[in-house]
Amino acid sequence: MKKIYLYGNWKMNNTIIETKKFFTELSEKICEDAVICDQIHRNFLEICIFPPFTLLQTGASVLTQGENDGICLGGQNAFYEEKGAFTGEISFPMLKEVGCSHVIIGHSERRHIMGETDEIVHKKLKAALGHNLCPVLCFGETLKEREKDMTFDVFRRQIQSAAEGLSLEEIKKTIWAYEPVWAIGTGRTASPENAEEACLFARELLAEISGIDDEMECHRDIHILYGGSVKAANVANLLDQPDIDGALIGGASLSASSMLDIIHQSLHRG
Repeated sequence: MKKIYLYGNWKMNNTIIETKKFFTELSEKICEDAVICDQIHRNFLEICIFPPFTLLQTGASVLTQGENDGICLGGQNAFYEEKGAFTGEISFPMLKEVGCSHVIIGHSERRHIMGETDEIVHKKLKAALGHNLCPVLCFGETLKEREKDMTFDVFRRQIQSAAEGLSLEEIKKTIWAYEPVWAIGTGRTASPENAEEACLFARELLAEISGIDDEMECHRDIHILYGGSVKAANVANLLDQPDIDGALIGGASLSASSMLDIIHQSLHRG
């Protein structure tokens, strides 16, 4: 039985009041659900929520007051320097101090809207690992790149540049997330078969980079998520694919009830 990773990226959404309500409801529902608790405690399920920076303290305060609900907290981004004259940025130590265990690196919106280069993404990945935060490294192609049959070329460039110089242990500690740019926030989702093909390519490439030649070890130690309009209605079919270990969820993670539906569908698939 493979471990399932369900990560909710709120992007620039929700308020302090909504955040407190979300974490309170979700943690209470999880604590009341024996199946979910069992999967979390047996390390078969990992839940992490990535609110905006201004909401991290609120989420952390609710989680520390609750029971052992198994919900992790993550930052949506960080800068690779620890401190300094970098107006508007936030550091990895700052994320840790507020209670984060995870951080998203190289999301397509950072790459394509904010202009982050492969070099910047690599520096951020190294910094996250250096500060013992679990990085969620995003990769994916635009619609134009897909139509020009450049999908795997894009994967190879983004993954190789991110993983350059990483040790085997650092590659294992990183969560790799395939997010087709054309599916993010559009309501369009890659078919389970297309998503599987992409995640399989990424897994084989990472195995090649890290020197893993055992198939069982490759599936055990390399973790790949799919993101792009994931919701309760399609998550089970996506997770049934052998090379998709979890989901990076956008809009459907903004409410506790919607996130809970996704958790239930993930555990009761098949």
